[in-house]
Amino acid sequence: MLTHKQVWDGIDRLAARNKLSASGLAKRAGLDPTTFNKSKRITKQGKPRWPSTESVAKVLDATNTSMRDFVELMQGGTPGSPVGRGFRLRCTGLGEVERGTCLDAAGFPNPTGWEEIEYPAIDDEHAYAIELDRDVAPPVYRTGDIVVISPGSSIRRGDRAIARLRSGQVLFGVVVRRTAQRVVMNVFGSEQTEEVIEADRLAWLARILWISQ
Repeated sequence: MLTHKQVWDGIDRLAARNKLSASGLAKRAGLDPTTFNKSKRITKQGKPRWPSTESVAKVLDATNTSMRDFVELMQGGTPGSPVGRGFRLRCTGLGEVERGTCLDAAGFPNPTGWEEIEYPAIDDEHAYAIELDRDVAPPVYRTGDIVVISPGSSIRRGDRAIARLRSGQVLFGVVVRRTAQRVVMNVFGSEQTEEVIEADRLAWLARILWISQ
């Protein structure tokens, strides 16, 4: 599993690699200059705050950096060197997730029926990838993007997550609130500000680790 320190170290090393400060890196990507400030890496309550997947995607695009190179920077290596922790990650299409043929009732991978892709540094035996076969919420989630899911990770307010409803519908968004009775999400691509998903409608909810574009 990636750590909070690894991700922020990767951003700092990416900035240094491009001869920029963290603020300069944010500005190059079209973000608020304070997005990566050290003061924003911990909440007022002392909890770790993670950069959003969208922010990371934007700085990678702005610096022409691949996800593999960024992972190597997070691990303290040099981009282009062999990745020591890479492994084959199970991968399927969004349609298979909607039909429920590749995952069990709790959202964990079934043993068979998967393709595999090379992916570094995800130390989670249950992690899997979804290759989007259509735009979900452009420009954040587009056809061809690889979304890495960790069904066993704890989910907190502000985490990006995927929800599968008992109807088969799959939603991508940010968790606003979660209780035993319902989940409230800001759903990507939805006209509503928030969507309330009652427990009897929800099949499972899983955390999004990464999106690779």
